[in-house]
Amino acid sequence: MTNDTPPRTPATPVTARGARPADSPYWDPALETQSREDWAAMKLELLKESLAHAYANAPYYRRSFDEAGVHPDDVTSLTDLARFPTIDKSVLRERQTAAPLLGDLAAVPEEEVVYVSASSGSTGVPTVSPFTAEDFEAWMDYEARQFWSSGLRPSDRYAHSLNFSLFIGGPCVLGAQKIGALSIHAGTVPSERLLSILETFQATAMWTTPSYAWYLGETALAKGIDPKTDLAIKKIFVAGEPGGSIPETRARIEALWGADVYDYYGLSDIFGACAGMCEEKDGLHWAEDHIHVEVIDPETGEPVAPGGRGEMVLTTLKKRARPLVRFRTGDIVSFNEDTCGCGRTSMRLMGVHGRLDDMLVIRGVNIFPSDVEAIVRQDHDFTGEYRLIVTRENHLDTLTVEAEKIHGFNGTDDELAARLKSGIKTKTGVGAAVTILPAETLPRETHKAKRVDDRRGQVWTA
Repeated sequence: MTNDTPPRTPATPVTARGARPADSPYWDPALETQSREDWAAMKLELLKESLAHAYANAPYYRRSFDEAGVHPDDVTSLTDLARFPTIDKSVLRERQTAAPLLGDLAAVPEEEVVYVSASSGSTGVPTVSPFTAEDFEAWMDYEARQFWSSGLRPSDRYAHSLNFSLFIGGPCVLGAQKIGALSIHAGTVPSERLLSILETFQATAMWTTPSYAWYLGETALAKGIDPKTDLAIKKIFVAGEPGGSIPETRARIEALWGADVYDYYGLSDIFGACAGMCEEKDGLHWAEDHIHVEVIDPETGEPVAPGGRGEMVLTTLKKRARPLVRFRTGDIVSFNEDTCGCGRTSMRLMGVHGRLDDMLVIRGVNIFPSDVEAIVRQDHDFTGEYRLIVTRENHLDTLTVEAEKIHGFNGTDDELAARLKSGIKTKTGVGAAVTILPAETLPRETHKAKRVDDRRGQVWTA
């Protein structure tokens, strides 16, 4: 099937502020282009209100703040928030179990909750994220703003290819509908079915993970479908893995599909996508009017200098059902507060460099899968698939990188391995062993790819 479906007549964006002109770069111009001083003033007022709401209505926060000797009235600047205690995922699970269903961090009665999502529970008990009607509507307005910044318009046909089963990313499709785009609730259907949907509807945009975008494109080619000519996809939104902010990975996916790739970031504990790339693709604009960000040294808790890498700590500013105060995400990130080329002034997430729980320390050097991915994906003699294997030999941790060579590679495995080994050493300072595998050796993932095989637990570690 060729891409000869006529363009659709745009729907009118569904918004209380009225329809946006399709050529307007902004969903909310005054908000998105305000000065950094105005952002700070706005956030401070929202923070004061949110802390007061949490203290007055959530039993856990009242007890926690009192024990720490802090009170919402103590906050006169954004830096005062650092005096408040942090929480993490283990606290969410513990308090939910102690006070089912919503836990004692909830700050509204259950009767006010209209929607809940839940984490997968892959690392413990699934945690519920509740929303009031006001929370949900504010979230969808942000999703519309984010989609709009990435160039989605009422004339688009958008295929939402994320899980709908309690997954926080499922409802984000309503942001596309709010814009006025024709929205296809595809979900996580088998690849053949999704390709059929994309082909039949000639969808112009979709959202999935970087790994699956790559896998789906490869699957299409294997079935005789050229994503660039037989499909109409021109925009791919990706989230769930660091790949969308790794230029080499993004470039490979864009070349495969003939489409622009935009990285999004979200977390189940707050709401769907909290940040996303605009058409400049220079970092992810953060939902600053919804969530305040701190970047801290994960060991000392001290703030990291602007632009430096550290653990992201988040505080909700508007969410009433379950406010989160200084939630430690475990994500290692960096931010930029300079005005973007698009004219937006919100701070930009410059990518998730890794997680504390998948960060590897090899002989004193921190290394993330994303560090290796950037090297593998820029060399087109590799398929782009790779895996990190960590073992312990003579009480020392060793790293082996497995990477696939493309079909028809004309060089030798030794030459290719030496090239990759040199690249890893130059970028990370880590000396790694490299194993070259034939194409199609490593498993293809349909959701988040598992890149680390840590075998250190299988040996004596005393």
